[in-house]
Amino acid sequence: MYSPKPFDVTDVSMLQDLIREQPLGQWVTLAEGELLANPVPFLLDTTRGEYGTLVGHVARANPVWQAFSREVESLVVFQGPQAYVSPAWYASKAVHGKVVPTWNYAVVQARGLPCVIEEPTALRGILAALTDRHEGGRAAPWHLDDAPADFTDTLLTQIVGIEIPLTRLTGKWKVSQNRPAADRAGVVAGLQSEADPQARAMAALVAQRGG
Repeated sequence: MYSPKPFDVTDVSMLQDLIREQPLGQWVTLAEGELLANPVPFLLDTTRGEYGTLVGHVARANPVWQAFSREVESLVVFQGPQAYVSPAWYASKAVHGKVVPTWNYAVVQARGLPCVIEEPTALRGILAALTDRHEGGRAAPWHLDDAPADFTDTLLTQIVGIEIPLTRLTGKWKVSQNRPAADRAGVVAGLQSEADPQARAMAALVAQRGG
Protein backbone atom coordinates (compact mmCIF):
# COMPACT_ATOMS: atom_id res chain seq x y z
CA MET A 1 0.00 0.00 0.00
CA TYR A 2 1.38 3.41 -0.96
CA SER A 3 1.55 5.47 2.21
CA PRO A 4 3.51 8.76 2.43
CA LYS A 5 5.15 9.23 5.81
CA PRO A 6 2.62 11.76 7.20
CA PHE A 7 -0.16 9.20 6.67
CA ASP A 8 1.71 6.11 7.84
CA VAL A 9 0.51 4.52 11.11
CA THR A 10 2.71 1.95 12.82
CA ASP A 11 1.13 1.93 16.29
CA VAL A 12 -0.09 -1.69 16.52
CA SER A 13 -2.70 -0.88 19.16
CA MET A 14 -4.26 1.77 16.89
CA LEU A 15 -4.40 -0.67 14.01
CA GLN A 16 -5.95 -3.35 16.20
CA ASP A 17 -8.52 -0.86 17.53
CA LEU A 18 -9.71 -0.10 14.00
CA ILE A 19 -10.13 -3.82 13.30
CA ARG A 20 -12.23 -4.18 16.45
CA GLU A 21 -14.34 -1.15 15.52
CA GLN A 22 -14.73 -2.18 11.85
CA PRO A 23 -14.59 -6.00 11.95
CA LEU A 24 -15.92 -6.66 8.44
CA GLY A 25 -12.73 -7.39 6.52
CA GLN A 26 -12.29 -7.87 2.78
CA TRP A 27 -10.36 -11.15 2.60
CA VAL A 28 -8.28 -11.24 -0.59
CA THR A 29 -6.32 -14.31 -1.65
CA LEU A 30 -4.60 -15.68 -4.70
CA ALA A 31 -6.30 -18.77 -6.11
CA GLU A 32 -5.31 -20.52 -9.32
CA GLY A 33 -3.88 -17.39 -10.90
CA GLU A 34 -6.67 -14.98 -9.95
CA LEU A 35 -7.70 -12.97 -6.93
CA LEU A 36 -10.65 -14.00 -4.78
CA ALA A 37 -12.21 -11.38 -2.49
CA ASN A 38 -14.78 -12.14 0.19
CA PRO A 39 -16.21 -9.91 2.93
CA VAL A 40 -15.87 -11.74 6.26
CA PRO A 41 -16.61 -10.47 9.79
CA PHE A 42 -13.52 -11.26 11.86
CA LEU A 43 -12.74 -11.40 15.54
CA LEU A 44 -9.22 -10.26 16.44
CA ASP A 45 -7.58 -12.42 19.10
CA THR A 46 -4.70 -10.29 20.38
CA THR A 47 -3.48 -13.00 22.74
CA ARG A 48 -2.15 -15.08 19.85
CA GLY A 49 0.84 -13.78 17.93
CA GLU A 50 2.73 -10.50 17.76
CA TYR A 51 -0.05 -8.80 15.80
CA GLY A 52 -2.93 -11.07 16.76
CA THR A 53 -4.93 -13.73 14.93
CA LEU A 54 -8.04 -13.11 12.84
CA VAL A 55 -10.84 -15.59 13.50
CA GLY A 56 -13.97 -16.03 11.39
CA HIS A 57 -15.91 -18.45 9.24
CA VAL A 58 -17.26 -18.84 5.73
CA ALA A 59 -19.97 -20.99 4.19
CA ARG A 60 -18.77 -24.47 3.30
CA ALA A 61 -20.32 -23.83 -0.13
CA ASN A 62 -17.89 -20.93 -0.62
CA PRO A 63 -14.93 -22.28 -2.64
CA VAL A 64 -12.47 -19.85 -1.02
CA TRP A 65 -11.72 -22.13 1.94
CA GLN A 66 -10.35 -24.78 -0.40
CA ALA A 67 -8.92 -22.48 -3.08
CA PHE A 68 -6.94 -19.94 -1.03
CA SER A 69 -3.19 -19.91 -1.50
CA ARG A 70 -1.21 -21.93 1.02
CA GLU A 71 2.00 -20.26 -0.15
CA VAL A 72 1.15 -16.59 -0.73
CA GLU A 73 -0.11 -14.65 2.27
CA SER A 74 -3.70 -13.48 2.25
CA LEU A 75 -4.55 -9.80 2.54
CA VAL A 76 -7.46 -8.63 4.70
CA VAL A 77 -8.50 -4.98 4.35
CA PHE A 78 -10.41 -3.20 7.11
CA GLN A 79 -11.96 0.12 6.12
CA GLY A 80 -12.34 2.78 8.77
CA PRO A 81 -14.05 6.18 8.49
CA GLN A 82 -13.86 7.81 5.05
CA ALA A 83 -15.27 11.01 3.60
CA TYR A 84 -15.06 13.47 0.70
CA VAL A 85 -13.24 16.71 1.53
CA SER A 86 -14.40 19.84 -0.28
CA PRO A 87 -11.74 22.46 -1.15
CA ALA A 88 -14.33 25.08 -0.20
CA TRP A 89 -13.56 24.22 3.43
CA TYR A 90 -9.91 25.27 3.19
CA ALA A 91 -8.99 28.71 4.54
CA SER A 92 -6.28 28.85 1.88
CA LYS A 93 -8.94 28.88 -0.85
CA ALA A 94 -9.59 32.55 -0.07
CA VAL A 95 -5.86 33.30 -0.02
CA HIS A 96 -4.59 31.81 -3.29
CA GLY A 97 -7.31 29.49 -4.64
CA LYS A 98 -4.80 26.69 -5.32
CA VAL A 99 -6.88 23.92 -3.75
CA VAL A 100 -8.59 20.79 -5.05
CA PRO A 101 -10.95 18.14 -3.64
CA THR A 102 -9.61 15.05 -1.93
CA TRP A 103 -10.77 12.01 -0.01
CA ASN A 104 -9.85 11.26 3.59
CA TYR A 105 -9.81 7.74 4.97
CA ALA A 106 -8.36 5.34 7.52
CA VAL A 107 -7.54 1.79 6.51
CA VAL A 108 -5.73 -1.23 7.91
CA GLN A 109 -4.20 -4.04 5.88
CA ALA A 110 -3.53 -7.35 7.63
CA ARG A 111 -1.51 -10.21 6.16
CA GLY A 112 -0.98 -13.86 7.03
CA LEU A 113 -1.39 -17.45 5.89
CA PRO A 114 -4.89 -18.75 6.73
CA CYS A 115 -5.68 -22.14 8.19
CA VAL A 116 -8.96 -24.04 8.09
CA ILE A 117 -10.91 -25.13 11.18
CA GLU A 118 -13.43 -27.97 10.72
CA GLU A 119 -13.53 -29.67 14.13
CA PRO A 120 -17.08 -29.14 15.53
CA THR A 121 -16.07 -28.08 19.05
CA ALA A 122 -13.59 -25.54 17.71
CA LEU A 123 -16.19 -24.27 15.24
CA ARG A 124 -18.73 -23.85 18.01
CA GLY A 125 -16.15 -21.87 19.95
CA ILE A 126 -15.62 -19.54 16.99
CA LEU A 127 -19.36 -18.94 16.64
CA ALA A 128 -19.77 -18.36 20.37
CA ALA A 129 -16.85 -15.90 20.49
CA LEU A 130 -18.11 -13.91 17.48
CA THR A 131 -21.64 -13.82 18.86
CA ASP A 132 -20.57 -12.80 22.36
CA ARG A 133 -18.40 -10.01 20.89
CA HIS A 134 -21.35 -8.38 19.14
CA GLU A 135 -24.15 -9.31 21.54
CA GLY A 136 -22.29 -8.52 24.75
CA GLY A 137 -23.37 -4.90 25.07
CA ARG A 138 -27.06 -5.50 24.43
CA ALA A 139 -29.76 -5.36 27.09
CA ALA A 140 -30.92 -8.89 26.23
CA PRO A 141 -27.96 -10.55 24.48
CA TRP A 142 -28.53 -13.62 22.35
CA HIS A 143 -26.29 -16.61 23.05
CA LEU A 144 -25.47 -19.53 20.82
CA ASP A 145 -27.04 -21.89 23.34
CA ASP A 146 -30.38 -20.08 22.96
CA ALA A 147 -30.92 -21.93 19.67
CA PRO A 148 -31.91 -25.64 19.68
CA ALA A 149 -28.87 -27.90 19.78
CA ASP A 150 -29.89 -29.92 16.72
CA PHE A 151 -30.32 -26.69 14.77
CA THR A 152 -26.85 -25.38 15.61
CA ASP A 153 -25.32 -28.82 15.05
CA THR A 154 -26.70 -28.75 11.51
CA LEU A 155 -25.39 -25.23 10.94
CA LEU A 156 -21.92 -26.31 12.05
CA THR A 157 -21.78 -28.74 9.14
CA GLN A 158 -22.47 -25.89 6.73
CA ILE A 159 -19.58 -23.58 7.72
CA VAL A 160 -15.81 -23.71 7.88
CA GLY A 161 -13.70 -21.79 10.38
CA ILE A 162 -10.86 -19.58 9.20
CA GLU A 163 -7.94 -18.39 11.31
CA ILE A 164 -5.24 -16.05 10.03
CA PRO A 165 -2.21 -15.61 12.32
CA LEU A 166 -1.01 -12.15 11.34
CA THR A 167 2.55 -11.56 10.18
CA ARG A 168 2.06 -7.90 9.24
CA LEU A 169 -0.24 -5.00 10.07
CA THR A 170 -0.02 -1.77 8.11
CA GLY A 171 -2.16 1.32 8.45
CA LYS A 172 -2.82 4.53 6.57
CA TRP A 173 -4.64 7.48 8.14
CA LYS A 174 -5.08 10.10 5.41
CA VAL A 175 -6.70 12.74 7.59
CA SER A 176 -5.48 16.12 6.30
CA GLN A 177 -2.09 15.98 8.07
CA ASN A 178 -0.52 17.61 4.99
CA ARG A 179 -2.69 20.75 5.23
CA PRO A 180 -1.97 23.93 7.24
CA ALA A 181 -3.67 24.26 10.63
CA ALA A 182 -6.27 26.70 9.33
CA ASP A 183 -7.21 24.33 6.51
CA ARG A 184 -7.50 21.42 8.94
CA ALA A 185 -9.81 23.46 11.14
CA GLY A 186 -11.96 24.17 8.10
CA VAL A 187 -12.07 20.46 7.24
CA VAL A 188 -13.19 19.59 10.77
CA ALA A 189 -15.95 22.22 10.66
CA GLY A 190 -17.03 21.16 7.18
CA LEU A 191 -17.19 17.48 8.03
CA GLN A 192 -19.05 18.17 11.27
CA SER A 193 -21.70 20.05 9.27
CA GLU A 194 -22.43 16.97 7.14
CA ALA A 195 -25.32 14.63 7.97
CA ASP A 196 -23.29 11.54 7.08
CA PRO A 197 -22.04 9.71 10.22
CA GLN A 198 -18.90 8.74 8.29
CA ALA A 199 -18.09 12.41 7.76
CA ARG A 200 -18.52 13.14 11.45
CA ALA A 201 -16.31 10.20 12.37
CA MET A 202 -13.68 11.53 9.97
CA ALA A 203 -13.95 14.98 11.55
CA ALA A 204 -12.95 13.40 14.86
CA LEU A 205 -9.94 11.72 13.23
CA VAL A 206 -8.81 14.97 11.61
CA ALA A 207 -9.08 16.73 14.96
CA GLN A 208 -7.11 13.95 16.70
CA ARG A 209 -4.45 13.25 14.09
CA GLY A 210 -4.33 16.24 11.79
CA GLY A 211 -1.77 18.05 13.86
